[in-house]
Amino acid sequence: MKPISEMTQGELAAYIDSHLRGHGIQVVLSGGASVAIYSKHKYVSKDLDFVARFFIDHKKVESVMSEISFEKRGKYYHHTQTPYFVEFISGPPSVGKEPIKDFHEIKFETGVVRVISPTDSVKDRLAAFYHWGDKQSLSQALLVANHESVDIKNIESWSIKEGKKEEFEEFKRQLRN
Repeated sequence: MKPISEMTQGELAAYIDSHLRGHGIQVVLSGGASVAIYSKHKYVSKDLDFVARFFIDHKKVESVMSEISFEKRGKYYHHTQTPYFVEFISGPPSVGKEPIKDFHEIKFETGVVRVISPTDSVKDRLAAFYHWGDKQSLSQALLVANHESVDIKNIESWSIKEGKKEEFEEFKRQLRN
């Protein structure tokens, strides 16, 4: 097995996800780490946000993470040999008011990581743009949409349900450029 100090973000995510799954803990990677993976690392994130697919026993997570030398400090898990830190978010996974049902499995030398789909990664980033005016999140959504195949009609329909048709049009205009 590759040392943690040499693992890329995706490899580390796969290592952690595979270890957790071996203990019956089901999570899915989202947030900035999914953007980094889908944008071929044009976006850099130092965290790994895992969302529980079902109920998550945080004491069990802490025990399982300690088996691979991650220590909990505050709400994050840290390892001395990597700059990446890990957070576990209660689920189920959703974007806005819509549950996420489509997960992709990405294989690495270190295991398999379940990641929200590229379409849901775009919606996840757009949610921050729509609701908080976060332009950096808009840029991240554009990065994913420019590097992966995404379902624009699905994103548009979701945006309308979120009451953000005008903001979606801005995303679409920038995507064309």
